[in-house]
Amino acid sequence: MRSVLHVRVISPAHRTAEVLRTALDCPGAVNVVKFPGAATSPEGDVVEFVVTREAANAIFDQLRELGLEDSGSITVEQIDLALSAAAERAEKAAPGDPQDAVVWAELEARVTADTRLNWSYLAFLALATQIAGIGVLLDQPILIVGAMVLGPEFGPVAALCFAILRRRPVLMGTALRALVVGFAVAIAVTTVCAGVSRLLGWITPDMLDDRPMTEFIAHPDRWSFIVALLAGIAGILSLTAGKSSVLVGVFISVTTVPAAGNIAVAIPLAHWGEVGASLKQLGVNLAGMIIAGVLTLLIQRLLWARFGLRIQSPS
Repeated sequence: MRSVLHVRVISPAHRTAEVLRTALDCPGAVNVVKFPGAATSPEGDVVEFVVTREAANAIFDQLRELGLEDSGSITVEQIDLALSAAAERAEKAAPGDPQDAVVWAELEARVTADTRLNWSYLAFLALATQIAGIGVLLDQPILIVGAMVLGPEFGPVAALCFAILRRRPVLMGTALRALVVGFAVAIAVTTVCAGVSRLLGWITPDMLDDRPMTEFIAHPDRWSFIVALLAGIAGILSLTAGKSSVLVGVFISVTTVPAAGNIAVAIPLAHWGEVGASLKQLGVNLAGMIIAGVLTLLIQRLLWARFGLRIQSPS
């Protein structure tokens, strides 16, 4: 079978019985193993088991209630293949399908990592914006598509959706900072490069006058918002279902990076109408993805709260 999680818990000795009871009482958990006194740092017992994705939230909630994040450790890894009849029975006992199960702790860890404002994030966004700017100037859709794929901006967007739903103000601030600073740096770098190119005579204002293949970037309309809504839904579903190939399609669907590239080249060429329209396009796309992402996560949470697995607290 596929889509199971391997959980390793380091537990203080006085909590081990409760950890074992939590795993044994969950129909989605199997292959429970105890190693008394095996942990050195932190000291304690080690308990390992395999749990289906559908049952993971119930297990993790119980383990967190035991305070193991502070007094011990909870480590989780994805198992791509488990040849076990017991694991097959556990998956059948858990409600729903593993591809539909949202493991909230896993999603939080992923989106939190994607909001880090590091050099690689800024570099990828700046490179994507520069490619988009060149695509705008040359009226080459293939360069626009390449820039869309390269842009890393959906990570902070997904983190912002998660933060709004789960009421995490710190994560919300971090995601907003990554979006604002990231696009500001990318646009600034591309603007400087475009300014230098104009001084060298490589680009001229008339290059933005007639470009039928890429003019859609500076013409936001109702369809821009609808596409952003659809892309936001698809992006969140791809993250919760672990479908990275789908996420690439999301990048190609929305014109956030192309809009930023259009802004950057329009400034040194004094096409101020293009700047305003592209800013609107950028805002429409981000707003659509955020609205759709929050609603998608909300629906997933409501459905899983109604139909998901529940286990009793260990006595």
